[in-house]
Amino acid sequence: MTSPRKIIIDTDPGVDDAMAIFYALSSPELEVVALTTIFGNATTETSTHNALALLALAGRSDIPVARGADVPLVATYKGPVAFVHGADGQGNAGIPASPTPAVAESAAELIVRTVMAAPGEITLVPVGPLTNIALAMRLEPRLGENLREIVLMGGNAFCPGNVNPSAEANIHNDPEAADIVFGAACPITMAGLDVTQKVQMTTSDLARIAAMGNPRAAHLARILPCYVEFHSRYDGLDGIFVHDSTAISYLLAPEAFTWSEHPVRVDCGQSFGRAKTIADEAVGNDNAAWAGRTAVRILTGADSRRLVELELDRLDRG
Repeated sequence: MTSPRKIIIDTDPGVDDAMAIFYALSSPELEVVALTTIFGNATTETSTHNALALLALAGRSDIPVARGADVPLVATYKGPVAFVHGADGQGNAGIPASPTPAVAESAAELIVRTVMAAPGEITLVPVGPLTNIALAMRLEPRLGENLREIVLMGGNAFCPGNVNPSAEANIHNDPEAADIVFGAACPITMAGLDVTQKVQMTTSDLARIAAMGNPRAAHLARILPCYVEFHSRYDGLDGIFVHDSTAISYLLAPEAFTWSEHPVRVDCGQSFGRAKTIADEAVGNDNAAWAGRTAVRILTGADSRRLVELELDRLDRG
């Protein structure tokens, strides 16, 4: 039997982060060795509270949580998106605090220590802004070559953004960090809007979560209405886009996806293109800015129904 893949989830919980965390915890193919927290959907303080609380609710307080950066590398954090995830990041439903505290080391320190102690074994799964990963790479320049892979939720290579026409939210929160991470010396898979907006759960799918008889699903049922209301108002959906969980689905069923592979740079300028993830598709031109970069696997399509059923099956296990 193949050993579970060891993953660190870097997260800003977040309704869809909660779904992704529970999905991973319910999947025997994966071993969640740590959560690291970041600003984005909520402040880092709130994200850390939520990460610890979600693990406590899941009965997995044995998994360490390390608090990450409070602000981007260069820019200013523009604040939580309460209209998407609620003021508490958990759909305004609240979640009791965990009695277990975060570990003393920072997110970047935990990432470096864990990866360097197990070369080639750890997959980083960032589903928020990439600040912690960039800080870890600065702390340990050999980090990339010792990672198994980075599978991230973020970016938009071939479609419009969701913050503005150029940018996806996670990359928009720290473009400078994202550009560092896309240059990592390890395999990188990008589950961005090119694919996540093609994976959708309907309100009928979400009703199945509400009917599941376990505490994790019960919490999701409490927090999802806020997220559904957002998608209805802004995207006209009868349900939700499956953003963060799509990174977990790729780890479990890569054959359910299509992709193309290109080096990626991130626009770090101060104009309307800021935070756009730009794939090098040109041949025979002067592509010096992309030279020497890892060809990122950019997910572009997926068997949506298969992935939704897979996630619902795992969430039903509790």
